[in-house]
Amino acid sequence: MNDTTVTLVGNVATAVEYRDTVAGGVARFRFAVTARRWDRERAAWTDGATSFYTVSAWRTLGANLAASVSVGEPLVVHGRLKVREDERDGQRKTFVDIDALAVGHDLTRGTSAFRRTVRTEPGPGGGTLPGEGDLTDRRGVARADPKGEEDPWTTAAHQLVTAP
Repeated sequence: MNDTTVTLVGNVATAVEYRDTVAGGVARFRFAVTARRWDRERAAWTDGATSFYTVSAWRTLGANLAASVSVGEPLVVHGRLKVREDERDGQRKTFVDIDALAVGHDLTRGTSAFRRTVRTEPGPGGGTLPGEGDLTDRRGVARADPKGEEDPWTTAAHQLVTAP
């Protein structure tokens, strides 16, 4: 397949809208990407033009995105570029969409706490994927009991973030 993949760094411009469709859930939002350049004459960073993209994320990515992202947050979006033309009010307009493959917070501009989602649906071959009662991850490695002791990595990260 000859898809053009892009990676964009910018900010969430609109609230994430999530809805269920026949093909699965989809989350959509507008994404603002502003070029920044070093101005030698003023010895300062300056903002260039801002480009806006409509980002769509399907199924699990869409549900996780809707639960994790708010307006104004800095993100890194990686996905397939889609350019389409439409006629509105007698004028031809061009729209640039991104079909997201991966989305994450831009950690150069802040911190983020990751929480793994629990999957309980049947997996390929009839077995179940790791679920609430299962204490192993996809590789069969033991993981912390979600109802038992705290994860030491999460606790250590929390202590680093909340330390005076």
